[in-house]
Amino acid sequence: MKYEAFCGGIFETNCYLVSAPEGWVLFDAPQGASDWVASRGIDLKLLLLTHGHIDHVQDVAAVKRRFGCQIGCHPATAPMISDPNFFRNFGFELEVEPAEPDFFIEETPSRKFLGLETQVLEVPGHCPGSLCFFLRDHQLLLGGDVLFAGGVGRWDLPGGDVDVLFSGIRQKLFPLGDAVTVLPGHGPPTKIGTERLTNPFVSEQSR
Repeated sequence: MKYEAFCGGIFETNCYLVSAPEGWVLFDAPQGASDWVASRGIDLKLLLLTHGHIDHVQDVAAVKRRFGCQIGCHPATAPMISDPNFFRNFGFELEVEPAEPDFFIEETPSRKFLGLETQVLEVPGHCPGSLCFFLRDHQLLLGGDVLFAGGVGRWDLPGGDVDVLFSGIRQKLFPLGDAVTVLPGHGPPTKIGTERLTNPFVSEQSR
């Protein structure tokens, strides 16, 4: 499986370009993602969002404008990218250029994106509507801000819930298999098995 990673914005947020049978898919759009994709000489076909926190969606409108690609996200993510004042309503002095999603994505055992077979898992607790995209044939999980190397997504932002987050990781992500590589929204890649055994928040030893 061919993929490339970019880290952008002040929150050092990861996004990933994945080669699907029918074109390139971008997962998340932090600040700088549009210019980065353009620098790769890629004709982007699709943008999928793991969740709607501003550091993951700052370049959504720019990507849409530049490449004319479709945007897919969870229904709960839609107001986060379409309402420029969404984050201000929660007391954050942050603003995003609005963009409208083209279609919605919810949990499903199988869905194809540009011919790429994908299992979609909904794992909230960090953010309402958080999605993880599991490419079973390639043993890759595009995990957003759910599970990190040695950490988990923060749960103290609006809509966060620590119990929901931890149970979602243990019940939905760990069963995918120890050999699965997690491509997270922040930090380096990791393995499910490594986090199941050693993650201080959700490992078997931390219960």
